[in-house]
Amino acid sequence: MVKMTGAKLKSFQFRELPQNILIGMASDRYAGWIGQIYAKGRYENGITRRSHKVKDQNFTEETLPVESVAEYFEHFPILEIDYTFYRPLLESGGNPTQNFHVLKSYRQQMKKGDLVLLKAPQIVIARKLRRGGAFVENEVYLNADIFTKQFYQPAVEILGPCLHGIIFEQEYHVKNDRVPNSKFSQDLDEFFSKIPKDTRYHIELRTEAYWVTPVFDVLKKHGVGLVFSHWTWLPPLRKQLAKVRAEFFSAGNQVVIRLITPLRMSYEESYAKAFPFDKMVPGMLDPEMIEDTAKIVNEAQKDKVQVSLIINNRAGGNAPLIAEKIAERMHKEKQQGLF
Repeated sequence: MVKMTGAKLKSFQFRELPQNILIGMASDRYAGWIGQIYAKGRYENGITRRSHKVKDQNFTEETLPVESVAEYFEHFPILEIDYTFYRPLLESGGNPTQNFHVLKSYRQQMKKGDLVLLKAPQIVIARKLRRGGAFVENEVYLNADIFTKQFYQPAVEILGPCLHGIIFEQEYHVKNDRVPNSKFSQDLDEFFSKIPKDTRYHIELRTEAYWVTPVFDVLKKHGVGLVFSHWTWLPPLRKQLAKVRAEFFSAGNQVVIRLITPLRMSYEESYAKAFPFDKMVPGMLDPEMIEDTAKIVNEAQKDKVQVSLIINNRAGGNAPLIAEKIAERMHKEKQQGLF
């Protein structure tokens, strides 16, 4: 086991952590990370810029070229790729989408030991989809064929051993849109019975009302991990851990923790506060999030479960610096013999 040292953490060398603790970022290629993760001046000619509107504000995002992912993996062992959430890898007729080609480009920059978590397309896991400014019923919700043929099979073919896991991120359901827990658990049971067997599935349920025993039983039956997510409308991580009685459901002995936004803060507000993601934002980072994350990691270590900790800029302003704070906390607890 590699020892964690303060010097390595300060230089963002998260590949030096023990192999059963994988720390990575929710997406990559942020120009705001130049000087931290990416070398200054290395990608100047390849930076692309686009306007991104969040509510009534316009932001100019600067994105590094795909080849920068090779440098990302010099610092982190794992990366969450989220663009697959918005579009499958293959069209219904079998033709590759743009995401297919981008993912292949990523794979060409990766070496042995570089790992990715992929988000499953929302067309598979979302009950409602945004269409023309409104949300409409998703007619192919939990369609096993679309998942298997248009996403899973090409993802496995492209990534091979670099595919560490697949996350099904389900949107938040307001009270009037929720289905009975018995119906919800039955639907999940049917879906996971039809898709290819794999120990790398994880589901993020953003509706606390679905964190109940019938749903947990289905996840345990199929070995699907439940994602612990520090996100707007979910309870604190420590309460999520208590709801499952500190049990981890993944058949692959993995657990995914995602630090996305401060609690009770919307995507729009957290984005505006954190942009351009190059520094910590005073008062934005929740100290309890750090403590709770360390607690879940501690519990996972006791059960010999591998942790994949994914951090978003919007959780505090700059994801690499948040990772540094969490790793320092774990380093301190390790020195104290807590894990």
